[in-house]
Amino acid sequence: MWRNWQFISGVLKIIFRHPVMGVTLVPVLPDGRVVLVYRRDCQQWSLPGGMIDWGENVPNTARRELKEETGLDLVNISRLVGVYSSPDRDPRLHSICVLIEVEATGELSVKDTWEISEVKAFPPQEIPIGNLAHDHDRQIQDYLEGKNTIS
Repeated sequence: MWRNWQFISGVLKIIFRHPVMGVTLVPVLPDGRVVLVYRRDCQQWSLPGGMIDWGENVPNTARRELKEETGLDLVNISRLVGVYSSPDRDPRLHSICVLIEVEATGELSVKDTWEISEVKAFPPQEIPIGNLAHDHDRQIQDYLEGKNTIS
């Protein structure tokens, strides 16, 4: 019994003392518009994305999150834009985010209505920079400037 508790305690320490990993997407439609989602929790536009599930890799997470939050299908992962690890990048918890640009197609529709209230495609020059959730202002700025970032 004691050994089981030691194991469980060790696992909980690992889980709760380390950042969680997530994927953030810059979905680009064939016409060049960038897709954003409107988050219910903070009432701001955001890049779609989410946490990597246990046993899941980054490409599968990207595919799943894109479909859940935007209704779109992932056609191609275009490039790795950056890795963002600042402890205060997300006010909810310490998370490390992998930002990737993806080519996407399909019809815009919100599947995850608990988290997302709206999905919209923006021409790059009309992205509401300055009022995006979490650290997505920096992420989209790095993307638009063609940077590769590790922070």
